[in-house]
Amino acid sequence: MDADRGRKAAVVWDESFLGYDLGGDHPLNPVRLDLTVRLATSLGVLDGVDLIPAEAAAEAEIERVHEPSYLNAVRAAPLAGWDVGHGLGTADNPVFDRMHEASALVVGGSLTAARKIASGEADRAVSIAGGLHHAMRDHAAGFCVYNDCAVAISWLLDQGFERIAYVDTDVHHGDGVQAAFYDDPRVLTVSLHQNPLSLWPGTGRPAELGGPGAEGTSVNLALPPGTGDAAWLRAFEATVPALLRAFRPQLLVTQCGVDTHREDPLADLALTVDGHRAVYRRLRDLAVEVAGGKWLALGGGGYELLRVVPRSWTHLLATVLDRDVEPNAPLPADWVAHASRLDPNRPLPSSMSDGSETGFTPWGGEVDTPVDVAVRDTRRALFPLHGLDPDDPRD
Repeated sequence: MDADRGRKAAVVWDESFLGYDLGGDHPLNPVRLDLTVRLATSLGVLDGVDLIPAEAAAEAEIERVHEPSYLNAVRAAPLAGWDVGHGLGTADNPVFDRMHEASALVVGGSLTAARKIASGEADRAVSIAGGLHHAMRDHAAGFCVYNDCAVAISWLLDQGFERIAYVDTDVHHGDGVQAAFYDDPRVLTVSLHQNPLSLWPGTGRPAELGGPGAEGTSVNLALPPGTGDAAWLRAFEATVPALLRAFRPQLLVTQCGVDTHREDPLADLALTVDGHRAVYRRLRDLAVEVAGGKWLALGGGGYELLRVVPRSWTHLLATVLDRDVEPNAPLPADWVAHASRLDPNRPLPSSMSDGSETGFTPWGGEVDTPVDVAVRDTRRALFPLHGLDPDDPRD
């Protein structure tokens, strides 16, 4: 084990997280969380790990990024019916029983993970129930009621962290977190997502640079539909490490949505579970390189509930814990039996891999593909604001 491995890590998990349930056939089904923890347990990833329960976040903590009037609306919504405003009662964000309590618990989980790092009890912490990055100051959006990512970052800023980098690898633009810190030069928000011309929420263009006094702290890399592992990783490597090195964060927060997968029903990127594993390992390395090893990892989107999310996030848990799972590891029979009962007509993969090669050719300044165009546009918009040369691949 090398010197950068074996860092203290905390895993926040409580079955009560399953109460964030938008009901019916809503895509954000909490079974994905249950199946992830079951798979990680069956594979031994969580052996000897004390899972840390969360307490619901206090209203004062949620109000770091949300209006009190919005919290009142969330509390009242289950009794008020469907036409309650604030983005509540829509197809994306239906009203459900104990909505405030379940949403506050998700925020509490991310805060618990943040506290473990701030206190020095852990260098890394993960809460797969978190990552609800679309919620805005006064309304719900994109399956997200409260923005746990933004609350955790706001709290960490008050604990003495002066520079925090947030990297969002969900297929959808991390718009809520960007909005929360658009004018704050202490927070670098980086979002790699499907091009907004082809996917909701329609934001996340390179020209969204940050507000007055914070220019350059909002980074958007908009990737064309069909982008796969090698091209995604090439684009990431051509933009994100240089910006993180220039910003010099004291802590890395990541939203690790897995709806970038080629089988995800809600979007059009083409990553694999192997690509996700490579992304997590790269984020771990960057946390060590640029942030003293401090890494807060959160979940996010992911709607292929049986075949993708459990495997991808088991790799995430394993990466945070330095218990990397080999890609060719077979899926445990007990887990397969349980998952098969949930949908007998849905064939399951046999291993923790999709059989994809994740090697890529580093970007060298060429603009030969749509992905290269995206890289060029982001570099030209952002790099000069950080003293970097957008046309020099060494930067």
